[in-house]
Amino acid sequence: MTTSVKQLMEAANAAVPKVTPAEAKALIAKGNTLVLDVRDAAEVANSGKIANAVNVSRGMLEFRADPQSPYHDKAFDKSKTVIVYCASGGRAALSGKVLKDFGFTNVVNLGGFKDWVDSGGAVDKP
Repeated sequence: MTTSVKQLMEAANAAVPKVTPAEAKALIAKGNTLVLDVRDAAEVANSGKIANAVNVSRGMLEFRADPQSPYHDKAFDKSKTVIVYCASGGRAALSGKVLKDFGFTNVVNLGGFKDWVDSGGAVDKP
């Protein structure tokens, strides 16, 4: 049986709750969070990123998140709440689902970077 993008997105959105910028700010204020930008490096270079966010492109996510991978990034800690975002929310949802599959239990989808900026969220400029 084949799967479509629509089915992948439905599964991702069902597994990973969406949060507003205000809810994300509250989570960040509590501490023990990883804010994860899954956009490509060129996108981040053009627009900046959420302050203190870790940028791992969607294509490298599995390699950075898996502690058994030689490319593992120690920022990926399963005890943290992971707040994932991208340009519009699609890659963030898919990335959140992958993290859930990898055993991360507290994962949320912030959606798009523009929503964060429009809410007055802190940004690290390029």
